[in-house]
Amino acid sequence: MIRFLIAVLAALTIAQPAMAERVKDLGSFQGIRSNQLVGYGIVVGLPGTGDDNLEYTVQSMKGVTSRFGLQLPAGVNPGLKNAAAVMITADLPAFAKPGQKIDVTVAALGKAKSLRGGSLILTPLQGADGQIYAMAQGNLAVGGMGANGADGSSIVVNVPSTGRIPEGATVERAVDTGFATTPTLTFNLSESDFTTAQRVATAINGRFGQGIASAIDGVSVRVAAPQGAGLRSTLMSEIENIEVEPAEAAARVIVNARTGTVVINSAVRVAPAAVTHGKLTVRIDEQPRVSQPAPFSKGKTTVVQDSAVSTEEERHPMFLLAPGPKLADIVKAVNAIGASPSDLVAILEALKEAGALKADLIVL
Repeated sequence: MIRFLIAVLAALTIAQPAMAERVKDLGSFQGIRSNQLVGYGIVVGLPGTGDDNLEYTVQSMKGVTSRFGLQLPAGVNPGLKNAAAVMITADLPAFAKPGQKIDVTVAALGKAKSLRGGSLILTPLQGADGQIYAMAQGNLAVGGMGANGADGSSIVVNVPSTGRIPEGATVERAVDTGFATTPTLTFNLSESDFTTAQRVATAINGRFGQGIASAIDGVSVRVAAPQGAGLRSTLMSEIENIEVEPAEAAARVIVNARTGTVVINSAVRVAPAAVTHGKLTVRIDEQPRVSQPAPFSKGKTTVVQDSAVSTEEERHPMFLLAPGPKLADIVKAVNAIGASPSDLVAILEALKEAGALKADLIVL
């Protein structure tokens, strides 16, 4: 299996030449991102699978009913088996405007067994600054379920204490990204690479003129931009569709010894090295014997252990890795010795320790 995986990965890596990618696939513009929202609320209408009179659930329900002029008498237990305290989370997309709908996730906070069939009461969703940016309400769609038998047995499928409300929140406030007023635009790469950052800046200057873009570091490219949201939107649209050939990835070998998966990219090189691989097997055979005493000797019959210990060493001839072999040569050498996943890990670690493996070795 490991031979097949390495060979396939090698063929795919060697056969594919370097290809240009759109700038939008390499990263994103700074400040244009989603923002996390969170809220605390009450889900009602549960079929007896709620929090069962947890103190904070009762307090929350009293707060909700008081908004409608209903005051529960002191000492009255409302019996809230059909209600549950929940936390609501959502992502507010960039440039989301008031009136737009976003999805929300609802998760039980207490000991509610299931939220199936429940409805979320109107709940404000706040950002990290404490301001309200959306209001959530609606019927939950729960993917999990649970059932209990009279004898105490139960079965649970997936997670019934978490649900979603598609388009369950309405945006009430937009987030100011500073998109139209910042002096410059900054494009951030998904992965740090000075070569790729410089190539992105060069490609932008080639399209719009020298001095428009400059690489700040291995991640960011600063772009001079006109004032005004309309002009900037046009400029960013054109920049995102510029094609750039990213730099070759750093040499890396990833080995998962549990599954036998090996990934080697085309940048991996090995310095001149001689490698041999063998396996030592120790075998112990136990053959108990019965020791019978002589007649009239007043001895006792006993069991005597008879152990046979032997060793067997499997040897493979040493092979030489030529200076700077390519991926195909490494694959051929590994397949020649018939290394298992665990054996391959040991060989790669030894090459890395000897300074012969010119790559990052990641063992999962």
